[in-house]
Amino acid sequence: MLQVVQYQKNGEMQVLEMPAPACISGGILVQVAYSVISAGTEKTSVTNAQGNLLERAKKQPDQVKLVLDTVKKQGLINTIQRVQSKLNSYKSLGYSASGVVIESKCDEFKPGDLVAVAGAGYANHAEVVSIPKNLAIKIPDGVSLEEAAYTTVASIAMQGFRQAEPQLGETVAVMGLGLLGQITIQLLKSAGCRVIGLDVNETLFETAKKYGCDLTLQNDFNSLQQINSFTRGLGCDSVIITASTSSHDPIQLAMEMCRQRGTVVIVGAIGMNMHRQPFYKKEINLKISCSYGPGRYDASYEEGGNDYPAAYVRWTENRNMISILDMIASKRLDVASFTTHKFKINDATKAYDLITNKTGERFLGVVLEYPERKEALNQSISLRNYQGRSQVKIGFIGAGQFAQNYLLPPLKNLGVDFLAVANSTSVNSLTVAKQFGFAISSTHGGEVIANKDVNLVFCATRHNSHAKYVIESLKADKDIFVEKPLAIDIEELNEIKNLVNSKNGRVMVGFNRRFSKPFIDIKKFFANRSEPMNISYRVNAGMIPKSHWVQQDEQNGRIIGEACHFIDTMIFLTGSLPIRVYAEALSTSNKEVMNEDNVAVIIKFADGSVGKLEYLANGDSSVPKEFCEVFCERATAVMNNFTQVTFHKSGNTKSNNYDGKKGIDEEVSATINAVKSGKEMPISFIELEASTLTTFAILESLQKAVVVNV
Repeated sequence: MLQVVQYQKNGEMQVLEMPAPACISGGILVQVAYSVISAGTEKTSVTNAQGNLLERAKKQPDQVKLVLDTVKKQGLINTIQRVQSKLNSYKSLGYSASGVVIESKCDEFKPGDLVAVAGAGYANHAEVVSIPKNLAIKIPDGVSLEEAAYTTVASIAMQGFRQAEPQLGETVAVMGLGLLGQITIQLLKSAGCRVIGLDVNETLFETAKKYGCDLTLQNDFNSLQQINSFTRGLGCDSVIITASTSSHDPIQLAMEMCRQRGTVVIVGAIGMNMHRQPFYKKEINLKISCSYGPGRYDASYEEGGNDYPAAYVRWTENRNMISILDMIASKRLDVASFTTHKFKINDATKAYDLITNKTGERFLGVVLEYPERKEALNQSISLRNYQGRSQVKIGFIGAGQFAQNYLLPPLKNLGVDFLAVANSTSVNSLTVAKQFGFAISSTHGGEVIANKDVNLVFCATRHNSHAKYVIESLKADKDIFVEKPLAIDIEELNEIKNLVNSKNGRVMVGFNRRFSKPFIDIKKFFANRSEPMNISYRVNAGMIPKSHWVQQDEQNGRIIGEACHFIDTMIFLTGSLPIRVYAEALSTSNKEVMNEDNVAVIIKFADGSVGKLEYLANGDSSVPKEFCEVFCERATAVMNNFTQVTFHKSGNTKSNNYDGKKGIDEEVSATINAVKSGKEMPISFIELEASTLTTFAILESLQKAVVVNV
């Protein structure tokens, strides 16, 4: 399929052939007919990426701060690599489109339905898009597909309108007469309001009057006297700012033109440094309108498909979209006349020349048009002819930021063939394929596993999909390296175990810490011990908000997803398997805190050793993330965040310094060597199983407050 993307290194706009996305679970796959370019939002995104790095830094100080914070936490070299990876990526654009459903995985839609779809990252400028059900609505009779493509953009205006809560007969000023402003004028006129339109561009005044604007003025302080006269000295009941500018003048002007105890609603992106006096003196009600309504940025609503009850949240983003289409159908909202320019998808770069003012043409609504596609969709595309050279042929599933920063770089130096990569989004799949030289870009993990040439699968997807890909790989007689965890429940683990036993399957899990130089040296330090160990491992894991995917119920939490790392390290140090555990978690009434993210666990090992794991999310980020003490036979080793190990023995102390690396390069190399040699994977399956079973036991102990045998 074709998709509009921007190359982040130089800001160049391109229309590229992409693998088509798979239909999202609980959602629909849509063949797009039209999409609308949001000139303000997309112009900013495009122009920000088209300057040199210094210019871009000046425009995006928040991103500069993020880079500096990353340097502090992860070091300069690692940060440079991450920035370079980001610059070498493609970015998808678009969030307002319409089309026909071609596949459905929910009850609300069926193939053939005409729909309007929404969402940045979902409703892209692409021939085919995969949409969660709450970001799609059916198009009613009387509304064309081209009109319906404006639904999401118009819903942003609708949410701003609702935030203003206009009453019949009130005077409302609309500041900024671009597409959002012109829609807002029509909504206000439908509500019986008197409307003042303001903009720095007088050529928009005629259009505003066409849609019902009662008074049009220059957007500056010289217009205050006319506004005062028009409102009979009262001032505007509310001001809706739909302008897009870094200037702070619009917010200040809005305060001045608003009546006492009036409302200012910010819809557009503007500067927000304001003087206190008018705000304070008038008791202005200042609101910021969040996109197209309640549900936006809520993963439970948008990704999970969980609606808000109408009795408590009358106007969600989905219901705002419905109301827009109802208004278009009843002819109370005219969007058809907005379209000043229409481009075929192949000519989309011309549209961006237009909105970035390279052509000098006046525009309002810019629409992309997509041809009706007859041929079958391909979820994989070939980027080059594959000529196998290495005996290790890699298929990669889920090459996100972790994989790009930590797993793929060491693989490049190990003489393997990068054959196929699959990511859930088309643009991410193509980005990784081009960066690392994969021959095939795909959005379907199953196709990667089914590829006859792939003999080693790497999987770094979300936790709840790990077991699925391990099972599929084992059934296809493929070796697999999977990031932790191996499985998130006992049923998955048992199925994997049965396949390993019945098919002689080879599985490796990304338990990298045992391969790090600090822990290898600690293991050597205690190599001749004859007594059990006492290991205390403290992890300052950091808070992850409940809205993050890791915290979703289907992922089964951070104990299973992350604590397994440290259990495996203890197994490595002791050379023994856990036999029982007891765990306690903090108990807090703070609803933003996951109690199971703050646990203390005692683990008894078969050789008599005892491990204590403190996994904590309530600490300060300035404290090193990992700290481990090992006591055994009157000797002690203390590991401080992979940068130093202090060895104490016979009254003597010795300190070794390290580079902070956690063994990822070494574990990847060991895995490749095992595949090349045909030997066992670097970690035995019995140890992988034991680490996983221990995490299950920890959760059971937390739930029942009892000691649990592993």
